[in-house]
Amino acid sequence: MNATRILTLVFGAVAIGLAYFLFSDIKADIDLQKKIKVTEKAVIERLKTIREAEIAYQSVYGDYCGNWDTLKAFADTGSVFIIQKTEHIEQLAYGAEKVTIEIDTLDQIALRDTIFTAAKFPNFDPTKLNRIPGSSKDFSIWAGHVKKGNNDVAVFEVKDIDPVDPTRKESNQIYSRKPLRIGSRTDVTTAGNFE
Repeated sequence: MNATRILTLVFGAVAIGLAYFLFSDIKADIDLQKKIKVTEKAVIERLKTIREAEIAYQSVYGDYCGNWDTLKAFADTGSVFIIQKTEHIEQLAYGAEKVTIEIDTLDQIALRDTIFTAAKFPNFDPTKLNRIPGSSKDFSIWAGHVKKGNNDVAVFEVKDIDPVDPTRKESNQIYSRKPLRIGSRTDVTTAGNFE
């Protein structure tokens, strides 16, 4: 064999090796992006389910829940009340009015029959409410109060502590690029940073 043919074979083998290396590197990146997209979609759905449970809990007890065992038990066996408000207005002297509001509890319905129906949450399992999809860890949960004006307002925050996307960090300046979460420790909101 002459030198040209040997160099052609060597460079051909090197080119094939580089092409394979580039292809596998690009494919790994595409696979990671697909995994991130699928996992984050599952995390967002779980956070929305948790938000529904927290809102229902707050409507019954007046505060949000900061304990997974309590929230899971409430989501599994809890119920909400159907109430009727009636307003009575009585005319007083000099055009003043006296308003009386009557609140009557009509019925009590299980959360599974109203909020966590099979149509809205087909795979609802309250025992997995705290688990981060795609991870063996639990979401962090916190509930408390913030001062707004002269009032203490109930707030909560549920956060993904094990993001699958390595670029989601607490140090990010852009709120939507922080780890996925709902609620806030400082603001009165139940929204998520994914909305």
